[in-house]
Amino acid sequence: MRPPTLASVPGSWAMPPAQGTPPALPRPEGLLLDAMGTLIGLRQSVGHTYAALAAEHGLSVGAAAIDAVFPRIHRQAPPLAFPGLVGAALEAAERQWWAERIAAALAAAGLEEPLPPALADALFDRFAQADLWRVYDDVGEALKRWHRRGLRLAVVSNFDGRLIGLLRDLGLADWISVVVVSSAAGAAKPDPAPFAQALAQLGLSPGQAWHVGDSPEDELGARAAGLPCVRIRRT
Repeated sequence: MRPPTLASVPGSWAMPPAQGTPPALPRPEGLLLDAMGTLIGLRQSVGHTYAALAAEHGLSVGAAAIDAVFPRIHRQAPPLAFPGLVGAALEAAERQWWAERIAAALAAAGLEEPLPPALADALFDRFAQADLWRVYDDVGEALKRWHRRGLRLAVVSNFDGRLIGLLRDLGLADWISVVVVSSAAGAAKPDPAPFAQALAQLGLSPGQAWHVGDSPEDELGARAAGLPCVRIRRT
C-alpha cells in the first residue's frame, strides 16, 4: 500500500492511512512536521561532501566508501540530544557529537590518519549552508495550503541548531511557527518529549494535531505522544 503524500495531507483523509493510524481522523488544527526526508533533503550524498572537504585537508577517502558505512554509523550513534545545555555549550556538544560520527565514518571508510579538528568543524559548518540542501518539490505548495487553512505548523527533527538557519535560508521559515530540534529538546525521536514540547509551544493538545514524517522513529514517537502519524515515503 502506497503511503500518503504531502499533497493529500490534511485532505479528506480518503487516502490509505499510514501504518498504525486509524481512518476517519478529525481534522487537525496543527501539524508537526519532520524535516530531513520530509521537507528537505541533501542535493548530494554525505559521502560526496565528506570526501570533497577531506581532500581539501590533504586526506584521500572515497565518497562511495563513506556512503556505504555512514548509515550504520549514524544509526548506532547515541541520541543527538543534550539535556540542560544552551548557547555556546550546546553548540560545542553538537559539534563534538558530529566530530565523533565523522571520525567513525571516515575510519570505517578506510582513512588511517586521525581526523583533523579543522575538518570536523569545516564539515559541521558546510552542512549549515543552504546550497547543500533542497526543498522537495511538493513542500512549498503544501505549506502555503496548510497556512491558508489556518493550521499551526511546527517542525520536530532529530537534528541540531543549524536547522533553524537552514529553514530560513531555504525559504520555509515564514510558514513555520515552531522548530524543535532534538539537541536542544534534550531528547530525540522516538522519545515523545520533542513532540510534547512542540505541542506546548503551539498551544495544542495531542488530539488537535497530526505528525507527518518519513521514518519509524516518526511513527513510534508520534504514537508515544498520542498523535496520529502520516508517514510518507520519498523516492
